[in-house]
Amino acid sequence: MKDNSFHGRTLVMSGGSRGIGYAIAAEFAARGGNVVLLAKTDVPDPRLPGTLRSAVAEIESAGGNAVGVVGDVRKDADVERVVQTAVERFGGIDICVNNASVLTLSGTEDLPMKRFDLMQQVNVRGTFALTRECLPHLRKSPQGQILTLSPPLNMSQEWLGKHPGYMLAKYGMTLLAMGFGAEYADTSVVGTCLWPETTIATAAVVNLLGGAEAAAHARNPKIMADAAMRIFGDPSGYANRCVLDVDVLAEAGITDLDEYGGQAPLEYDIFVDPR
Repeated sequence: MKDNSFHGRTLVMSGGSRGIGYAIAAEFAARGGNVVLLAKTDVPDPRLPGTLRSAVAEIESAGGNAVGVVGDVRKDADVERVVQTAVERFGGIDICVNNASVLTLSGTEDLPMKRFDLMQQVNVRGTFALTRECLPHLRKSPQGQILTLSPPLNMSQEWLGKHPGYMLAKYGMTLLAMGFGAEYADTSVVGTCLWPETTIATAAVVNLLGGAEAAAHARNPKIMADAAMRIFGDPSGYANRCVLDVDVLAEAGITDLDEYGGQAPLEYDIFVDPR
């Protein structure tokens, strides 16, 4: 176990059985926080390592507190159930993390409407549904936070036109997050969007963005987890901001990123322009 800086605080997350979501959940639990995950993956998939059960088991084996709720963020009853579980088990909710997301990079004519609908339902509706259900409890917390894993709004012609269906789904998450922050500006609840500067070595990168070669030029999910911990530790400092992981770390004086891996040249993530 690391320091207990988040002892007594409870985080509810959509997804989290693998990748960036799991890295954030595991790090939060390692620092004394309670984690409640809502995810569909209950049965192993050969293309996607990790399940909800294995994620919870790994967090608990490291000494953390975690509960897994098998469910779908598209289903209102499942969203209600994960929030109720968090409140009954840990007494409240301090952080809502909108992590669940569907990635499809097809152009408009190649994107089936079924896939378009799925992205809107999981990314946009799921963000709204989970946040909406958490808000009554976030408002009771002295440090209520909403962290949404979505990008700063880059309105360049390249990103607007590259894959409009996915663009709409991710920018929709960001607009919702900023909307929540504005709506609850007179309360203690704050919202932040966090996005990686480079691609992150996850199953999505391997399966959809170029296999093992693409993963070799991506950073480790730990960089997103470390950035999230900085945000959780300084709610007011990140209120109503859309930030990249590297900028959060730079504000903390961390500029040597070698520990997060990735072979040169690192691949910039979607919606991020080279700097």
